[in-house]
Amino acid sequence: MSEPGESSGYPESDAEGSAVDSNSDPDAEGSPADSESDPDPEGSSDGIDYAGRAVDVLGFSRWWQVAAAAGMMAAVSPYQYVWSSIEQPLANSLDIALPALGAVFSFYVVFQSLSQFPAGKWRDSRGPGAITFLAALLAGGGYIGLAYATSLWQLYLLYSLGAVGVGIVYTVAVNTAVKWFPDRTGLTTGVGTMAFAAGSALVVPYVRANATVAAYSDVLRNVGIGILVVTLVGSFLLQDPPKDWLDRHGDGEGSEEGEGGKNGGDGGSNAGDGALAASIRGRNYTTREMLSTWQFWLLYAMFIAMASADLLVIANVVRFAENFGLAALVATLSATLLPVAAGVSRLVLGEVIDRFDRKRVMAGSFVLAGLFRVGLVGAGQTGNGSVFIAFVLGAMFFSSPLFVYFPSLLTDYYGAANSSGNYAVLYTAKVGGGVFSGAVTGYLVATLGWTPTFVLGGGLAVAAGLAVFVLRPPSGSGLGSAEPAAAD
Repeated sequence: MSEPGESSGYPESDAEGSAVDSNSDPDAEGSPADSESDPDPEGSSDGIDYAGRAVDVLGFSRWWQVAAAAGMMAAVSPYQYVWSSIEQPLANSLDIALPALGAVFSFYVVFQSLSQFPAGKWRDSRGPGAITFLAALLAGGGYIGLAYATSLWQLYLLYSLGAVGVGIVYTVAVNTAVKWFPDRTGLTTGVGTMAFAAGSALVVPYVRANATVAAYSDVLRNVGIGILVVTLVGSFLLQDPPKDWLDRHGDGEGSEEGEGGKNGGDGGSNAGDGALAASIRGRNYTTREMLSTWQFWLLYAMFIAMASADLLVIANVVRFAENFGLAALVATLSATLLPVAAGVSRLVLGEVIDRFDRKRVMAGSFVLAGLFRVGLVGAGQTGNGSVFIAFVLGAMFFSSPLFVYFPSLLTDYYGAANSSGNYAVLYTAKVGGGVFSGAVTGYLVATLGWTPTFVLGGGLAVAAGLAVFVLRPPSGSGLGSAEPAAAD
């Protein structure tokens, strides 16, 4: 039942009803050919043949959209995951002190995060093509430009412009999965964010093997060309589903007691629409409406805490290892395997949250992420390189899926129609994580040392895990176990 001002259809904001009747579309069951052409064995398991409908629209499997998005994510990943390996050669080349580069990563996080809201709003209304073309020029051109930078201000400018391109690619890629896979948001956002993390695994050894003043310019230029080519190709391949691809019109009013089940982690079941994906069963919130709910602000605080813990390791793992006098090989392996662990975890735990209670998986994952960070300190203090690497992998395995958990839960709670813009707003919380992992960490290390700083990062992750249990769907969302409407 719609409330005044809400957008209850998917993805059209003026559609009526909150449930989809599988009998309302003569093609709901799909054809055998459609089923065979899509490698999604569960595409029609909940009464809607999402896979078959996607084939009708695209002419091929919807998984190709995810593949294109993942390729773009992998291409731009060096901005985040290779920085700790290129900052020393850049400092040597520019003849500046390494601390002067400390704010570059913070600027990257700020611009990568803040660019996503306008890009997401554009994409929700006009599609992904033009905006991802712009992203290719910014991200590719930014890295190529680093090879020719001769001063500190040029480095800041180029990395920040490239960060805008990364932000555009990120919001487009994540929400491509959300829009085409309302039934499997965890797995498919996991594929894209896995590529963002693991895509740089091949680049890190290449960069560190050529981390000299003489060679680094060629390295940066080659990586930049790769970013440019892959993202340009992706900009021509991506497209959004049409507004009526799930044909919600005329389906009748759905129950407001829909099932949160395994995905939302709340509520019971409803025979009419309980089996439907939460993102299309409940109400579609505009960004303004979402901001008026306390659930969003709790999610925002949790995101800041987890992003701080996550980026603390990503941005400082090499210096952290060197601080304890560990061998150079330990630092190199940590930096190389870190994105692999982050990427694999997003795929594995993305599938897990599609099959089990989202909230419990999130809580357990965040608490373990915190404990592994504390253990990382102990491993460094004992000088055990093997254990140090193992704890780096464990810390990243359980924290990195935050970029899968949050878009999935946000779409469950607030709908998929405005997912790009809504998640882009939540993603600005990463700015807080970037500031913590850069400027704040630099201050804490200088005044307190590495050990208290990493212990604090672990504490933030544990706090975010415990906060998960406070969450429940907003009132009026049409999802089970939502708070009473009068509570808002």
